[in-house]
This record gives sequence, C-alpha cells and structure tokens, in this order.
Amino acid sequence: MSEHREIQTTCVIAGAGPAGLMLGLLLARAGVDVTVVEKHADFLRDFRGDTIHPSTLEVMHELGLVDEFLRLPHTRAPKLSAEMGGKTVTIADFSRLPVRHRFIAFMPQWDFLRFLAEKAQGFPNFRLIMQARVADVLEDQGAISGLVLETPKGELTIHSSLVVGADGRNSVVREKARLDVESFGMPSEVVWMKLSKQPGDPNEVMGHAGPRQGFVLIDRGDYWQCGYVIRRTTFADIREKGIEVFRQMVIDVSPLPAERMQEVRSFDDTNLLTVRIDRLKQWWRTGLICIGDAAHAMSPIGGVGVNLAIQDAVAAANILAAPLREGRLADADLAAVEKRRGFPTRATQKLQLMMRSSRRTDEGDDRKRRGPPAFIRGIARFPLLAHLAGRLIGLGFRMEHVRVKQGNL
Repeated sequence: MSEHREIQTTCVIAGAGPAGLMLGLLLARAGVDVTVVEKHADFLRDFRGDTIHPSTLEVMHELGLVDEFLRLPHTRAPKLSAEMGGKTVTIADFSRLPVRHRFIAFMPQWDFLRFLAEKAQGFPNFRLIMQARVADVLEDQGAISGLVLETPKGELTIHSSLVVGADGRNSVVREKARLDVESFGMPSEVVWMKLSKQPGDPNEVMGHAGPRQGFVLIDRGDYWQCGYVIRRTTFADIREKGIEVFRQMVIDVSPLPAERMQEVRSFDDTNLLTVRIDRLKQWWRTGLICIGDAAHAMSPIGGVGVNLAIQDAVAAANILAAPLREGRLADADLAAVEKRRGFPTRATQKLQLMMRSSRRTDEGDDRKRRGPPAFIRGIARFPLLAHLAGRLIGLGFRMEHVRVKQGNL
C-alpha cells in the first residue's frame, strides 16, 4: 500500500552523480541540512565518465581525503596519447601542472560515488534517498520550493529553500522548471564495449583516430573499456548490416588484435551514447539552480564533463553554503554561481566545437580525412602544446578550490 510522505530540508539535490554528491558533501560539511535524491537503486552503471582529473584530486586533498581515496583501485595516466601514422603521440601532458597529483586517475564511477556518499553520510545533516524519481517541482508564487518524487513506498514531497538540478543531460528538473536550453553543433554517437586485457596490449590510455571515427581505450585493470566514435545516425545503419560489419569497422581503428572483437558476440554487448553539446540560457530561477550536465552537456573529449561537474559543485558550495545556512538565500547568490562557472563552460564548449569543426573540414578532403583531427596534428608538430592541452584538460579554464569551512553541526 503506497503512502504520501512529506519532509523538510534546506537544500534538496536531484541526482547522486559527481556534481550532486560532491555538492551534498560540501554543504553538509558546512553545516547545511541537505538531501540528495537518486532515481536508481545503486551506482552500478557501465560506461559513465570515469576520469578523476588533477583538479578533482586537488579538491579531495583540500578535503583531507585524497590518500584514502587513492587507495581505491584505479589506474593513472600522467599523459594521454594518440596513434598517428603508426606512431604514439602525446596529446596531453600533466607533468607540469601546479597541483600535487599530476595525473588523471581512471576509476569506475560507482567507486567514486560510493566514496563521496560514504563521506557525506558521516554528517548527521546529510540524507541520501535512493530509488526516488523526480516527478515534478513544487512552485510557490513563482519560486521553486521543492520536489515531488516517486518512490517504491509511494509519493514523497520534499520542501526546501533550494532545489539543485544535478540530474544529468536529460534533466527532469530543468524540464519541469521550464528552463531554456541552447544546443550547439550536430549530435554524435559513441558505441561503448568491454574487451579483455591481455599480455602485449598497449600500456597507456590511448585514442586512435580513423577516417570518420576515433577509438578510445580506458584501462580498467583486467579489461578495456572501449569507445568507438561514429557519425550521427550511422549506428542504426551498422546494426542493419550486422555484427560482423561492426566488428570489422572497430578492427580497422583498434590497436588490439583483431580476434579480440569476437568477444563482442552481438549488439547486446554494446552500449550507445548520444553525444551533444548544449547549455542552459540561464542556469537558475528563484529557488532553483542547475549544475553539471544538467546545466551544460559536454562532448566526452578529454573526459572534461566530470571535471566541470565537480568544479561547478565546489563553486556552488563556496557561494551558497553561508546564505543557505543562515536562511538568507537570494537570487543574486544563484546568479553568482552561474557567473562564476559560465566562462569556463563557454570556453570549454567552444574548444570542443572547434575540435569537431576541424574534423568535419577534414572529411571533405580524401587525402586528409584518413588522419586524425587537426588539433592532434598540431600537437604532434609542436610538442609543447601537449603541456597546454594537459592544463586545459587537467585543470580546466578556471580551477576551483574549497573555500567554505567546516561548520558547526
């Protein structure tokens, strides 16, 4: 028998992803009563962004958690490489970054999220509710004042001073709050799959560029997470042609032995991700703000989406913790978060669009199109650019630091 329940909190965050849990942890640490709601029953989903960037490791250090965090299973990439003309080219080098941990850590996102949730739940003013799907937002005289959720036990209404939409690129919160979205460029697709890791395989995280697609390897310890980038709509065409055609297309750009693709027995062993670049025209309205992918969906280039989401969360906590704790939250505070994070979002998306534009230009030239995108060719010609790329990928255009102090609980 279902029942209707109501609870009160200072801040309710929709989405227990990197942005939502990091913000929840930081606000709870600062003494704010915070509730995070997540539609799934657990964090176990494949093919999520699993890069922990140097800027995120710096945040973990500032929280005093990095040593414990890095004891979790992970692999480290002090640089990112790509294959070009049969040679391995460094396209991003993190060795000169002004931070303590100069590498990207590849860690299953469920481990990262479980770690954040465990630390947040150490504060009595933090609550995490799983299997709670957003059905609607509450409005009171034009202001957002909470969420209506569907749970296995029935409807749950949460009243709050602030609603945070951190529920991803298909955000229900931003849809129900009627926030306008701008899209940029044409969507593309990435087909993800798992392949076993064997002796003699490449020992670095690599990206391989083909005529109209790329191939990415992410080291998961005992297997490879592989991403095959294709043009929009072609996956449907590939499916019609059959699994053998798909296997051969991947073999043509993969550095792994051809027989490894036999592990992909059918299309059921693949996972399709539609990639788009968009952002909200305005991230907030009275009583609500969106962060992370809910505010700005990114291309997976460089794995910067997770990095930006964490940086959004840190900036939001720095700006909003005191007003929330003291009961004086105003529109100006929400606008300040967007102003702070707007520039790095726009700059990152502009860079990603430039990279994609270079690739489309190459497609018009039969001689060039069999090579990698123009930006990779540029880095290959001028190796010092790898350090600049390392800074942009590793730290972003504006790196955030934990400013808010631990509050009295």
